[in-house]
Amino acid sequence: MTDTVTSRFLRYVVLDTQSDASSPTQPSTAKQLDLGRMLVEELKDIGITDAQLDEHGYVYATIPSNTGKNNVPVVCFCAHMDTAPDFSGTGVKPQVIRNYQGGDITLPGEPSRVIRPEEHPELKKQIGNDIITSDGTTLLGADDKAGLAEIMTAAEFLLNNPDIKHGAIRILFTPDEEIARGVEKVDLQKLGADFGYTLDGETAGTIEDETFSADAAEITIKGVAIHPGFAFGKMENAIRIAGTIVAKLPKDMAPETTKCRDGFIHPTSVTGTMEGAKISLILRDFTVDGLKAKAKLLEAIIAEVLADYPGSSHTLKITEQYRNMKEVLDQHPQIVENAIEAISRAGMTPVRGSIRGGTDGSRLSFMGLPCPNIFAGGHAFHSPLEWVSSQDMDRAVRTIVELAKLWEERA
Repeated sequence: MTDTVTSRFLRYVVLDTQSDASSPTQPSTAKQLDLGRMLVEELKDIGITDAQLDEHGYVYATIPSNTGKNNVPVVCFCAHMDTAPDFSGTGVKPQVIRNYQGGDITLPGEPSRVIRPEEHPELKKQIGNDIITSDGTTLLGADDKAGLAEIMTAAEFLLNNPDIKHGAIRILFTPDEEIARGVEKVDLQKLGADFGYTLDGETAGTIEDETFSADAAEITIKGVAIHPGFAFGKMENAIRIAGTIVAKLPKDMAPETTKCRDGFIHPTSVTGTMEGAKISLILRDFTVDGLKAKAKLLEAIIAEVLADYPGSSHTLKITEQYRNMKEVLDQHPQIVENAIEAISRAGMTPVRGSIRGGTDGSRLSFMGLPCPNIFAGGHAFHSPLEWVSSQDMDRAVRTIVELAKLWEERA
């Protein structure tokens, strides 16, 4: 098989692979395994003999070294198979706009949803390119099926061009990245890589070596329930308590009011009854000290609210999700430097940046596999306005190939 990166991408996005944070299993949804099995078969079809899908939903594969040098490091390229639970991923109907000539893109399944260049300025750089979107009723899935397609296409290219010398390359496809469990059960010994690169970024040419540090918070409230007809002076409604806590969260510390290096406190769900309620939140900051300050602020807000409800009680659980990978990557500067050079060789101006989010590379870096993030080309992630260009995906493929060559040259 000899597919383009676009044909692969279009094949992958129609499979529903949304993860589910409420599920206790790994992977969190069985449907992610459908894509995992497809990828294993495709890897075998292009000549990779050891491709496998394990019981936790990870795909492992190896492109063997074809150089006589024995000191070339083993590089891993990683992407995730799941799509975000934030918006539907069922029944994706991608559309390809050939030779985009500018202007608004109206999504045919929901014409009220329009991708406008003034709101998506990167579109202005795509004149003449092929733009892929959903029909507007679902996510597209460029996050991160663009990364999957790019790694697969680069793997086939390297296998079909043995004159391009490279060391051993390991491929890792993960489930559940969108719910911060992407590498919980990955077997680094089996992976056998020295370091890696996730293909999970946005704008072509970017290399990201810094992410948010992230914690999850869960507040459980126990109120005082009583028949509403006899509630005067007695009822303490857990739903009202939860609503008051959410209302007191600082408006200037929300995702919609912060940017650049500002962190935030973000409620993601509120459930409950008169007797009991739960609030789930995520805390984000580029420093651990900033995270701790946000947790203390949350505690203070809860205490202030509960002071008016003497018969009620609460628990607050803070769970670590991931940490800023820059702490690790600064100790291995050549990993990022070679990525910058590879992007240049692939014909782009490299841009080094930070992610207001996280990737599998965040966790992998602290597990012992330093792993910055390279662009995959998608935009407007986690939204029905998500889009990607075929040409930017091609640029990511070239970047992977140049990285493989660079590490062999400089060994």
